[in-house]
Amino acid sequence: MKGKDFLFNKNRYRILIVSLLVIGIGFLLMSGGASDDPEIFSDEIYNFRRIRLAPLIVIIGFTLCIFTILKKSKN
Repeated sequence: MKGKDFLFNKNRYRILIVSLLVIGIGFLLMSGGASDDPEIFSDEIYNFRRIRLAPLIVIIGFTLCIFTILKKSKN
């Protein structure tokens, strides 16, 4: 064995890393919205970013990740 045999080629590893970053960005967009005072309820947790945008980005990231893993190699 002269060189290391990798499971994916360089391009597929890049796409996999990008998809993991997209998932991380989605989870970061979901965070926050808490009130400073625990006795006061904040409606900020129900805004568009946390309820619709962030889960959509996470689903796109997971879909891209699954596509990258299951894509058939040309070899």
